[in-house]
Amino acid sequence: MKACQAYRNQYACVLGAGVSGVAAARLLRAQGNRVMLLDAAPEARLEGVRARLAGLGVDVAGGVAALPPEPFTLCVASPAFEAEHPWLRACAARGIPVVGEMELGFVFWPGKILAITGSKGKTSAVKLAADALTAAGQPATPAGNYGIPLSACVLDQPGLPWAVVEISSFQLEQVETFKPAVAVLLNLQADHLDRHHTMEAYTRAKLRLFARQGRGDVALLPAGQSSLAAACPGGVSVQTFGAGAGDWCYTPGRVAGRVGAVPIEVALAGTWYDNPVLGEAAAALAGALHACGLEPAQIAAGFAAFRPLAHRMQRVGRHRGVVYIDDSKATSLAALGAALRMTREPVRLIAGGRLKETDLETVKELLTTRVKKVYLIGESTRSLREAWTPAVPCAACGDLERAVAMAAAEAEAGDAVILSPGCASFDQFEGYRQRGECFTRLVQALSGASTAMPT
Repeated sequence: MKACQAYRNQYACVLGAGVSGVAAARLLRAQGNRVMLLDAAPEARLEGVRARLAGLGVDVAGGVAALPPEPFTLCVASPAFEAEHPWLRACAARGIPVVGEMELGFVFWPGKILAITGSKGKTSAVKLAADALTAAGQPATPAGNYGIPLSACVLDQPGLPWAVVEISSFQLEQVETFKPAVAVLLNLQADHLDRHHTMEAYTRAKLRLFARQGRGDVALLPAGQSSLAAACPGGVSVQTFGAGAGDWCYTPGRVAGRVGAVPIEVALAGTWYDNPVLGEAAAALAGALHACGLEPAQIAAGFAAFRPLAHRMQRVGRHRGVVYIDDSKATSLAALGAALRMTREPVRLIAGGRLKETDLETVKELLTTRVKKVYLIGESTRSLREAWTPAVPCAACGDLERAVAMAAAEAEAGDAVILSPGCASFDQFEGYRQRGECFTRLVQALSGASTAMPT
């Protein structure tokens, strides 16, 4: 039984006026709570937020430097707030319970949840799963980090049987009762260590996905990491996936699975996921969608219909025989490595930005074998140049405009120029989307470059 009553008749402060904060404020008001939405941004920047909340009775305060001395009885915090943030420390000192928007949305969501986490590939997996469920007659909405906040789903799409939720390590730090019927950990690689500090802490956050599951629920974990299964409570159906191993196994052209004594085969040939880099994710998705009730043919149809999202290995132009690929979403070195493994052509790599990890050696072998030259941008230029120069020629370009120009001037017919930064974008851009859009505009500016290319 969900503890809905704990989120009614409270005086709630919502920290952060972003999309999830606005959704949380709306849901709290709908449940009869008094709500104050707080943000450090100046009042002038919150006009759009005020417009979206107009008439709901939500107090909106901008330019906030410290938690106001109001008698709050509940706090809903944006995932961007670290545990040591002064506002959260103030909540702890005053005994104010803190939850995340994902937890709030879960408590009031009437349908089932398929939740997907991992270090890379989450968003594409969520889109494929939601589309496949919907096409199979089980309408689903993508939610969480991709789609709309779960709290908004409660208000705007309450009749759907499924929410397919992308959930990050930041959000998992803030859940308590979150209990997906089907939960998937796609992969576990170094990421967000600027926030979690150690791989152990990052792993603990990810494994909170399974903590509240129970009998009848399904957990899908990477094969070969059997120790992770200890995070799953008794009674949970733990299934594994991988390439060449696991309950759900990818081999070129197909995923083979087995539930009990029944063999299952899902056709993958010719789809975006039919390759060694994405094959393990395909195995995970096949297992998850089967657990949601889909037949093999329905799962295969979902893979066949899928098209990659923007900024994920998206071929955005060709100029003088050189293809240009926008992989701006690759904000970790593991994602950068995956991009190199997926690319058939010799690579000229544009990388750099704000580093989220410290081990820069993990991709050096790939750089040596796949990359002709690296064009470095952003604040990590010096670190990456020092680490990678022994493996591959590196040029310090400073910004994306100069990097594209230099790569275009030096590239030869048959090469691929890839923006796969391996870093966050916040040193020079508002986010990876803006970085990718900038790259595409620069490619368009190359005479005759096309932006309508098949992937």
